[in-house]
Amino acid sequence: MTITIRIAGKWLYSMRRVMATICIALLSVQIGYKVIFGANGMKVWQSKRAEVQALEQDIGRIKVEHDQLDYRVQALQRGDPSVIEKEAREQLGLVKPGEVVLFEQRSKPAAKQAPIVAENTDQK
Repeated sequence: MTITIRIAGKWLYSMRRVMATICIALLSVQIGYKVIFGANGMKVWQSKRAEVQALEQDIGRIKVEHDQLDYRVQALQRGDPSVIEKEAREQLGLVKPGEVVLFEQRSKPAAKQAPIVAENTDQK
């Protein structure tokens, strides 16, 4: 028994550098995996970065739309005749005398058929 322990002890002592190298390599692989695929890893960071860029584009588009609406509001408040005329034509359907207005005729939706109701003819 003591012979096998001495042999195992000598083998462990002689293989200590190899085992330490293997342990360090496994630890490095695990840390690398966590850095790339972990909860705060590179893959998550890249997806969050893409989401930030998409949201920044949305913010830019909405700011432009806001500026356009703000310009329309200011033009209506200061009484700009061209803007008021445009709004009156679009919303109220007003036309100038002598103008001919063409409307695109929309097809009417199919008439809904009334449900057939059976009448009770058995009266007593």
